[in-house]
Amino acid sequence: MLKDYKPAAPEDRGKLKEEIKMLREQLLALEQPVRDQKLPVIVLVEGWSAAGKGSLINELISEIDPRFYNVTSPVIKPRSEDRYPFLYPYAAAIPENGKIMFYDSGWMEAAVHRLLRREITSREYRDLVRSVNEFERQLRDGGYLILKLFLHIGKDEQHDRLRELKDNFETEWRVTADDLWQHQEYKLFRDSYSDFMEKTGKQIPWHILDGEHRRMAVRDALRLLVEMIDAGLQNGRYVGKPFKESFPLKKMPKLAEVDLSPAMEDEEYRSELKKLQKRLAELHNTIYRKKIPVILCYEGWDAAGKGGNIRRIARPLDPRGFDVMPIAAPEPHELNRQYLWRFWTRLPRSGHVCIFDRTWYGRVMVERLEGFCSEDDWKRAYNEINEFERQLTDWGAVVLKFWIHIDQDTQLARFTDRQNTPEKQWKLTEEDWRNREKWPQYEEAIDEMLQKTSTENAPWYIIESNDKKYARIRTLKIIIKALEKACEEHFV
Repeated sequence: MLKDYKPAAPEDRGKLKEEIKMLREQLLALEQPVRDQKLPVIVLVEGWSAAGKGSLINELISEIDPRFYNVTSPVIKPRSEDRYPFLYPYAAAIPENGKIMFYDSGWMEAAVHRLLRREITSREYRDLVRSVNEFERQLRDGGYLILKLFLHIGKDEQHDRLRELKDNFETEWRVTADDLWQHQEYKLFRDSYSDFMEKTGKQIPWHILDGEHRRMAVRDALRLLVEMIDAGLQNGRYVGKPFKESFPLKKMPKLAEVDLSPAMEDEEYRSELKKLQKRLAELHNTIYRKKIPVILCYEGWDAAGKGGNIRRIARPLDPRGFDVMPIAAPEPHELNRQYLWRFWTRLPRSGHVCIFDRTWYGRVMVERLEGFCSEDDWKRAYNEINEFERQLTDWGAVVLKFWIHIDQDTQLARFTDRQNTPEKQWKLTEEDWRNREKWPQYEEAIDEMLQKTSTENAPWYIIESNDKKYARIRTLKIIIKALEKACEEHFV
């Protein structure tokens, strides 16, 4: 792409000035409609060092209400963020509905630099490219407007600009070792950027701007942004259609086929619990040292015993190395973003454990059955969730998912106990009784969820929980076995 790029001839400065003024007025006029229609907009500005990315963004935002946009520079991040998945800083920064987010460099620069520094293998790079395509498509299918710009300058022009910056005492700090390396290996970077754009430009295209003619680049960027927003307003918020990718799935039984009779005596339970918690504490030290992230996902029927199960898992863990994330109905600022955003922002750092009490699977259960999202949304979510979890396991995370299962009679007995015990009454709500009435519909949705999302890399385990003691021991054994395997495979 870049090798064959032909810059346009310089244009009349006066004409450019008029065009830029007109386009700024048009962009300003689009602010309120974007807010009203709650369209989220992402503008990714990539390009060569010294090409003027920051200046271009400044030109784009110069007339926009500051409450309407944000600018982020994910490439400039604290070292602690290196302990999160590749897409974490970009996913965490997506805008709310009705706002624009400008990315000052992003996933292209990060991916290419990792490859050329040999921090990742060619296979890992292919996985990053795939995850970028998935990320962009998920955002697009969720209604985001995405504009991807690359600011292009030639090697000689880059040399002159870097030299000018270095020769000025006030700006020499802006020229980094990476900038000089990029210039020295200009052809290598040009080919790598081109390759990335070709592999990630099919569903959402890249637009190359002539960075050697600054006013032309500003005019072209403004025009592209105005045209994209105008088309989005005319066509309405986009909703992607469901599709299916082939993931290696584990065969799962239907809930009605699960034998819920397993039970455990008190003495055996206490002995096993003590032994297993001791082993889990040992493994927590190992995964911290080896920087293995662990994500434990709990779903299940109301009153199935998730809380008690989680407490027995958390009890032996170092409190500095784990978090429990109780997931309730989304807050307004969460509803105003793509549904996976609130889970991206809660992921653990490498070496830490995160226990989710309810998860992203609400999309295909409560949101599906209660009409909180469209049919296309929840049908599309199976594949989006599989992609999300594959990105987590590609990062190195151990992902285990537990469905805590009981029968209807057991649930009724536990509801009655809660209702009749003052200190437990807070656990029982009108919504619990209402959900119980929809047991058949939920069971159908859960069976479909288990069949479509129990992948080899992130499997589901149905935990028989009519007897809570048995359920806790079985869950501990599954976690310990998975962590031991991960520690054996991780050689650090």
